[in-house]
Amino acid sequence: MKRQKKQLLKQSKQSVLIVGSGDVARRIIPWLAQRFRVRAVVRNPDERAALRALGACPVVADLDRPESLRRLAGLADGIIHCAPPPNAGEGDPRTRRLLAALALRGSLPRRIVYISTTGIYGDCGGAWLDETAPPRPATARARRRVAAEAMLRAFGQRTGCQVSLLRAPGIYDGAERLPLARLERGDPVLLAEDDVYTNHIHADDLAWLLALAWFRGAPGRAYNATDDSALKMGDYFDLVADHFGLPRPPRLARAALATRLNPITLSFMAESRRLHNRRICHELGARLRYPTVGATLAALA
Repeated sequence: MKRQKKQLLKQSKQSVLIVGSGDVARRIIPWLAQRFRVRAVVRNPDERAALRALGACPVVADLDRPESLRRLAGLADGIIHCAPPPNAGEGDPRTRRLLAALALRGSLPRRIVYISTTGIYGDCGGAWLDETAPPRPATARARRRVAAEAMLRAFGQRTGCQVSLLRAPGIYDGAERLPLARLERGDPVLLAEDDVYTNHIHADDLAWLLALAWFRGAPGRAYNATDDSALKMGDYFDLVADHFGLPRPPRLARAALATRLNPITLSFMAESRRLHNRRICHELGARLRYPTVGATLAALA
């Protein structure tokens, strides 16, 4: 009898399908696995054991191979979509293929949570923005994210699936994903008068926001998944340098930087904005573990 009850409880659990089982998604899988049946899409079969160890059932599929996605139809009650668009081209064919696969059967997901990017806002001259600001993507990378958001919202309106969007800025994690290599190389940053505001979120906090958006996200709603920091890029680099005992980066005018840095790095220095995160606090009930970069560095100490 006890065994039957356990089996019934397991069968009654909602199922979550994670698409894009990278670092952020893997941080929340153990928590989800205690509450849901978790399946995780993985492109490389060699990664199946790592996902099983976290509590997920791996599903081998590739968003660049439409024929491999048929098995995803009707597989889960909801989707956590963390897969990025391709690195080139217009639009997001990966999201388009995913949504087409999900619609192959009558059993559609009831909920989708998607990690987008704050890059969709483009350059705003350092102004404060909330989620009502219109997208003004300045790069192909950001335009692909705008396309993905539009497809997901249209899918939600067409099918009744509840779609929530988390717009994430630069993701970091303690000593990982900090600009230590650039500081050690002595890469320059902009002069104070030319500098841009940047936005940040700790990977653990972003993973937790996925869970909060799953339970509390409103249909079609976007959320700035950013912390409370309001740092210019040079000040951010100085803060990290001081903490790790590294030299502060040299400061150069924008024209001089063009000869020292690659185009991708320069593109991040061409956009300046500060983002309100009131929605994640008031609507999702988020209490960030790392509310600022300074708080993270203090915790490392």
